[in-house]
Amino acid sequence: MIGRLFAGCALMAACVTVHAAGITWALRRVRRSAPSIQSFWRSLRLFVLLAVWMVLLHLGEISLWAGSYVWNGAIGDLPTALYFSAVTYTTTGYGDVVLPPGYRLEGGIEALTGILMCGWSTGFFFAIVSRLVDAQPSAARS
Repeated sequence: MIGRLFAGCALMAACVTVHAAGITWALRRVRRSAPSIQSFWRSLRLFVLLAVWMVLLHLGEISLWAGSYVWNGAIGDLPTALYFSAVTYTTTGYGDVVLPPGYRLEGGIEALTGILMCGWSTGFFFAIVSRLVDAQPSAARS
């Protein structure tokens, strides 16, 4: 059980690393382009690109968990592991695929990690929107 807890924490740390790197990269890109974002269409393009980027980060993190499940023999094939990981990470939890008893703690850690990473993405998205709104002249906001 301690070994599975350690493995779950290591996967969580990997997800935090992926997310931190992805958000840092996106933040640098937004900082470069933010002064030129003054039109509706440019803002819309930025929001769509940020949303797609966040989803790709999450899919990468889901893939890390799925790969671990297959590697350790907890789930027999990658498509099933990806499905299980996606519904666990997003806390949908259909229950049609379950981990063997020895791996169930990792499923819970994955769900907690997904909540944390989704919250982080939401906070980042909100911060970008707030900065763009604050950067606009007050006459443009009326």
